[in-house]
Amino acid sequence: MALSASTPVAPELVAELERLKRDRDAVVLAHYYVAPEIQAVADYVGDSFALAKLAVSLPQQTLVIAGVAFMGESMKLLNPRKTVLLPNPQADCPMAHMVSRGMVDALRAVYGDDLAVVCYVNSTAAVKSWSDVCVTSSNAVQIVRSLPQRHVLFIPDQNLGGYVAAQVPEKNVILNDGCCPHHHAVTPDEVAALKAAHPGALVLAHPECTDLVLKQADYVGSTAGIIAFAEKSDAEEFIVVTMRGVEAELEKRCNGAVLAGEKGAAACAAAAPRKRFYFAEHSVCPDMASITLEQVVSCLRDPAPEQQVDVPGEFTEPAKRMLDRMLELAGK
Repeated sequence: MALSASTPVAPELVAELERLKRDRDAVVLAHYYVAPEIQAVADYVGDSFALAKLAVSLPQQTLVIAGVAFMGESMKLLNPRKTVLLPNPQADCPMAHMVSRGMVDALRAVYGDDLAVVCYVNSTAAVKSWSDVCVTSSNAVQIVRSLPQRHVLFIPDQNLGGYVAAQVPEKNVILNDGCCPHHHAVTPDEVAALKAAHPGALVLAHPECTDLVLKQADYVGSTAGIIAFAEKSDAEEFIVVTMRGVEAELEKRCNGAVLAGEKGAAACAAAAPRKRFYFAEHSVCPDMASITLEQVVSCLRDPAPEQQVDVPGEFTEPAKRMLDRMLELAGK
């Protein structure tokens, strides 16, 4: 396991985590937005879709998800026979709940079979169960374009839905009044100020941001897409309009900030010009940031009932169908 050269990690916790993983047949999966010290000791780091897809293929019988509640639900839906643990069950995604069942039913009554309810993966199992297909930020445009229905209700994120609507003008995309409050809070003025301060920097933005922010971007894409773009780009400066937790992976991929075999971080960093990343002032997800390394260890040491993920039975089958369909469509 490679550790960040710049991230302090308590060695006794790391040693205990390694022992508990062996004892519990466990693997740790961490989202890009959690603390760097958790990313440093995780077995896998990714966005919510990549981790959900990966978990299906892992042999371990215990999955520790360093992420928010909907991620734990997705893991459990896709791995019903495995134990899924959330280190901090209070870490939640506000947007995941920002949908009314009454609104969905009312629009189905209006449009009938010519309405497709398209659900962003960043949603609860209940919301997924009301839908016709689940999507990610990387495949939403492709999937919406391929649907036979002309009318599309996009839930829960109005900003990703608006981005999709602009790319697929032939569809009547109906937006829901929901958003990631942290991406939504980034203003066009903040981005403009960063561009003025760093005139040579490329702007990389997540589609959970507002349309006025996205219009200033050189690239719009998922968290994984932003990382890949920065890694491959010849540019040396980037304004990254998503949550700052992603900086650890950007430094790892672009500047060799993680030990890499015998070469080490210094040799990796010397191989190419150092890339620099700039973020909006308040670009932190407090729920992701609330997860600690101690919680990751303690949920394996002695899991509390609330750390063990379960999905209410009434939502299990329909929500799982949406996730299975998402994985199927993503593979095409």
